[in-house]
Amino acid sequence: MVLSFVENLKAQPFWVLLLFTAGSLSVLKFSIAFLKWVYVNFLRPAKNLKKYGSWALVTGPTDGIGKGFAFQLARKGLNLVLVGRNPDKLKEVSDSIQAKFGKTQIKTVVVDFSGDLDDGVQRIREAIEGLDVGVLINNIGISYPYARFFHELDEELLKNLIKVNVEGTTKVTQAVLPGMLQRKRGAIVNIGSGAAIVIPCDPLYAVYAATKAYIDQFSRCLYVEYKNSGIDVQCQVPLYVATKMASIRRSSFFVPSTDGYAQAAMRWIGYEPRCTPYWPHSLLWGLALSLPESAIDAWRLRFCLGIRKRGQLKDSRKTD
Repeated sequence: MVLSFVENLKAQPFWVLLLFTAGSLSVLKFSIAFLKWVYVNFLRPAKNLKKYGSWALVTGPTDGIGKGFAFQLARKGLNLVLVGRNPDKLKEVSDSIQAKFGKTQIKTVVVDFSGDLDDGVQRIREAIEGLDVGVLINNIGISYPYARFFHELDEELLKNLIKVNVEGTTKVTQAVLPGMLQRKRGAIVNIGSGAAIVIPCDPLYAVYAATKAYIDQFSRCLYVEYKNSGIDVQCQVPLYVATKMASIRRSSFFVPSTDGYAQAAMRWIGYEPRCTPYWPHSLLWGLALSLPESAIDAWRLRFCLGIRKRGQLKDSRKTD
């Protein structure tokens, strides 16, 4: 049967052979990509994060994805340095973690990333001195209260978006990295956003998306710079997660809870320089890549204009 098929193929015109070859290569390429997707999402084992060090530092751990990471890291047996703005919330999270994982050592550092950042980073340096910090989760970040055009941004919001999202991640990394270099091991996870990478643009959230694009490129460059020094740098790219910042209360198949996202995210630490750990998000990413950019732009603009309208209506009610 195989010989008959080959003979029939030889008898076909050249253009048929060309199309058959191209089609076969496309099927092979898709099959390899699909098998790789299945492996990395469902079969690949997670790395033992304790091999990076016995301590992990998490910024923004009092809510959302950062809180999910803090609990998951404690579950894996790592001690924690929790860095946040609100001392009461830091204590609450710290107590909750220790109630569940009694052996976890926890240090808290109060830093207002929109305030005196240099002073805050110095407190982080002092807190981690002598600690074997092997994992850094740069989760701190802010977005718009709701969608708005660039010219509608007030100066304080514009300043804080850049200071918290860009400066905060950069300077915390600069504070933690030397210790990793000295020990020749470490893992750095920077939380990016689908707004900067998955979709071609995010209108009415321009500065937020731009700061997350910085995080992506910053991470990729550090990945190349320090890979040979035993330090794995990664930008994780979540799409929508049920958080206060995303204004989503309920989780669903395509919108995980913060714990659901963090649990998936732990399996990816130390691997690719850019990833979207929650596998249903990768399906949406694939869909976005298959659609014309102009169609996504038009949909996103309509979607964000709706958010802007609802936000303005809410503001008007406050002033009445």
